[in-house]
Amino acid sequence: MSTIQIGDKIPTFSTIDQNEKVVTEANFKGQKTVLYFYPKDDTPTCTNQACNLRDNYEQLISAGYKVYGISPDKAKKHQKFIAKYKLPFDLLVDEDHAIADAFGVWGEKTTFGKTYMGIRRTTFVSDENAIVTEVIDQVKAKEHTNQILG
Repeated sequence: MSTIQIGDKIPTFSTIDQNEKVVTEANFKGQKTVLYFYPKDDTPTCTNQACNLRDNYEQLISAGYKVYGISPDKAKKHQKFIAKYKLPFDLLVDEDHAIADAFGVWGEKTTFGKTYMGIRRTTFVSDENAIVTEVIDQVKAKEHTNQILG
């Protein structure tokens, strides 16, 4: 499956956030959006990325962005991650990786010589019409906000 590209519409999806509130692609309409896919809550690189977005959240809001993170973790794990690091944005649940599949970011990965299936860390920025305006597939966790606002 190919990755969503600049100019593509955000794929149709329905999931829940950390509070089990339903979120769909319709939530993206009328607002510039940052949707960042990451492998797992409370791991070093994922934490660095989330905290970079947290620390620069006012800049993102000032630029007109709504931020969502998304991973295969359950809602309760997202709640703990948000509380532990005081994250000001919602985290979406993708336990069956259907949304990651739709965006083309679920696939084979290799870490320390071990090959497995998982999320390829990728961020999609969309405009008010839910059209992708930027795809960041070489995410620098500690500089992610700069990559988005670049």
